[in-house]
Amino acid sequence: MLFNSIFSLLVLAYLALTPLYFPRFFHRLVALGLEAVTSLFWFAGSIALAAGWANPRCGGNNYCGSVNAAVAFGFFLWALFTFFAILSAREVLRSRRGSTTSPAAKPYVAA
Repeated sequence: MLFNSIFSLLVLAYLALTPLYFPRFFHRLVALGLEAVTSLFWFAGSIALAAGWANPRCGGNNYCGSVNAAVAFGFFLWALFTFFAILSAREVLRSRRGSTTSPAAKPYVAA
């Protein structure tokens, strides 16, 4: 889960800062891929932590309660990154349906 946290911070830095300060290096498909991979990492990490450590009946054990909280937050972040990946996929598909070149920019072909 530590890897997921660090990877998520790097992805969020790319998604938030690159379009503002380095728009030349921002690409929608790269953003979609990063969001999808981050979503997959959170899902896999949450499943692994839940299967290996979580216990529904902690009995006042603070460590057990902390692991259960980490699992809950992991699934919350998985849902959040999945939602944003779906929004990005819709935006990519919408931008691909429309024409990317204006009629004035098309070369003239003499008939």
